[in-house]
Amino acid sequence: MRIEWLNDQATLAGAAGLAPAASGGMSRRGFMKAGTLIGGGLMLGFFVADGQRFANAQGAAKPVSQPNAFLHIAPDNTVTVQVNRLEFGQGVQTSLPMLIAEELDADWATVRSELAPAGDAYKDPAFGIQITGGSGSIAHSYIQYREIGARARAMLVAAAAAEWKVAPDQVKAANSMLTGPAGQKATYGAMADAAMKQPVPETVVLKDPKNFRIIGKPVKRIDARAKSTGKQQFGLDFTPPGSKFVLVARPPVFGARVAKFDASKALAVPGVLAVLEVDTDRGGRGLAIYANGTWPAQVARDALVVEWDTSAVEKVSSDQQLNEYKALAQKPGLPVHKADTSKLAGAPKKITAVYEFPYLAHAPMEPLNCVIDLKADGCTVWAGSQFQTVDQGAIAATAGLKPQQVVLNTMMAGGGFGRRAVPTSDYLVEAVNVAKAWKASGKSGPLKVIWTRQDDIKGGYYRPSHVHRAELGLDEKGHIVAWNHTIVGQSIITGTPFEPMMVKNGVDNTMVEGMGEPYDVPMNLSVHNVKANVPVLWWRSVGSTHTAYVMETLIDEAAHAAKMDPVAYRKSLMSDKSKRHVAALDLAVAKSGYGKKALPKGQAWGVAVHESFNTVVAYVVTASVKKGVPKLHKVTAAVHCNQAVNPLSIEAQVQGAILMGLGMTLPGAAITLKDGVVQQQNFSDYTVARINDMPVVEVHIVPSNDAPTGMGEPGLPPLAPAFANAIFKLTGKRLRKLPFDLATA
Repeated sequence: MRIEWLNDQATLAGAAGLAPAASGGMSRRGFMKAGTLIGGGLMLGFFVADGQRFANAQGAAKPVSQPNAFLHIAPDNTVTVQVNRLEFGQGVQTSLPMLIAEELDADWATVRSELAPAGDAYKDPAFGIQITGGSGSIAHSYIQYREIGARARAMLVAAAAAEWKVAPDQVKAANSMLTGPAGQKATYGAMADAAMKQPVPETVVLKDPKNFRIIGKPVKRIDARAKSTGKQQFGLDFTPPGSKFVLVARPPVFGARVAKFDASKALAVPGVLAVLEVDTDRGGRGLAIYANGTWPAQVARDALVVEWDTSAVEKVSSDQQLNEYKALAQKPGLPVHKADTSKLAGAPKKITAVYEFPYLAHAPMEPLNCVIDLKADGCTVWAGSQFQTVDQGAIAATAGLKPQQVVLNTMMAGGGFGRRAVPTSDYLVEAVNVAKAWKASGKSGPLKVIWTRQDDIKGGYYRPSHVHRAELGLDEKGHIVAWNHTIVGQSIITGTPFEPMMVKNGVDNTMVEGMGEPYDVPMNLSVHNVKANVPVLWWRSVGSTHTAYVMETLIDEAAHAAKMDPVAYRKSLMSDKSKRHVAALDLAVAKSGYGKKALPKGQAWGVAVHESFNTVVAYVVTASVKKGVPKLHKVTAAVHCNQAVNPLSIEAQVQGAILMGLGMTLPGAAITLKDGVVQQQNFSDYTVARINDMPVVEVHIVPSNDAPTGMGEPGLPPLAPAFANAIFKLTGKRLRKLPFDLATA
């Protein structure tokens, strides 16, 4: 997900129903000692008082007592790092500890990591809330985590110097060992208790990148063995003793309600305990089935006889919506940026194109789930939350509690792609309603609320559908002299707590991100924000899922009209501000053999480059078309993400993004509605890319020592347009919609 525009912590905290951080006190880089764990050791917590962007402009918050701090060095020399994010495949459980271990000069073999619960100390330094999104985990915590390691190292050195009665600069720290000038030695673990008594240094000097021994090296993931052996516990695996299992029968149309129901057959299923009416998302009402297991709950749900009242809600049909979007695209919308289009009418060459993009489900391998234990004086929740601060506030508000009365434990999640970061906290709010109904019936104890695959696919919060209409005018030499562009679609931000920060002059910035970039073109851009009764949300790489496709296929088409090589044409439109784009594109071209290496008969090259989340990714692909079916053979990727913290994680992120981006092109990769009802319900009728679709992938990283940028999402946007550009060379067909359909192109 992307929330690049959330740069006002106080506004955001207030919107989420939480108290903003107080001003005054220690600086952003201040530490607080959180106390000693059982067994002793050094434990440090880093309190984020305000965003990095405002560290020098305003004071920081009062330190908060946080029992689970970022770093604990135990007497046995084990270094445990609290990860303030959700781990759901992107590798932060390894990359963030690498930052601490680097500056701590720790023995990597002793480093462990845990997922931190919801807490003020764990808020993102830039966003001011605890969040995993915007591809910001490494980018925003790069300095934060390094400073934690550096301060801890300084405290260990100071403790050793005091014990050995020498100057601190005579103590050396390396590989979790302290060494004195006379041969004195002590492990970090042995010196941890004494270090805990040392004052936290106000300032530290971080390493020069040339001295890194962990950062920038390919490090195997801490959680790899547990996941590959089936020992890793995900949210769906967690079941506290005495838990009851809950499935919810939700209305078939978003926001509809129960008119009447007969639960007699459901209640007759062995193991079923109750069927209770509960509030669901968007003002709807559904039925919660409580049982001793998931299977009896599912059988009972299928046995329910329910009449739904859909009279008060809009019933969207995809075909009708598409026609309405196309009609709107013919008219100017809200202006985003203006450019002179007077040369369009008289341009000797023109390109007119209409692009169609469907709703997309996130479809993570692990469907939504949580465990909730609601009591009179508090609530404990276990969930794979991407949005801990917002979710904690929403749980509290729904339960009639204060946020500090809610313990939100972060569980390992099997994917998310944005679906676990919902401004409405829909699935967790629903879980609270389920727990409230259970409590009102006189029952108590933990409830495990599970979404099936069908619930997940049909459950809403999709990547919005969009229509783009573009008119380009080119002169005799193929230069773009005018570009008129209109985008139609739903806003994912309007109506959420983030609207004040992310919607400007009526325009949702997520809808237009990446338009025009990085090219020097005279684009006149406008948008139509359409309202529809379909819940929408960021989806991996957000607006770039459609804007990159439009930009990179149109630029390719313009290159063809200009009779220029598509790589050379792209570079001719880039200014000096696009040096990172040029570097990535040149690297991908050089490593692929583009223009130099002969391809097998029936294959063609395709190229695309795009920046999202401040990272540039360029792809050079090879593809073929056999009997009307496109096939992606190889992708050569070049990534410019500045400092590469863990090259193995970057490679894995790009590989995963390529497969997910490829999935957007496959037949059946669309969510459609008829009379308000989602027509897809499982992987049998909603296509996701599978391992047999995976092309050969080579990932190359542009060397840089600059502070890292995001990597979770930028690998996705350029894949589909690069593939489409290769298909054009093979077929002469410009593919104007996703998923691909050569028959109608």
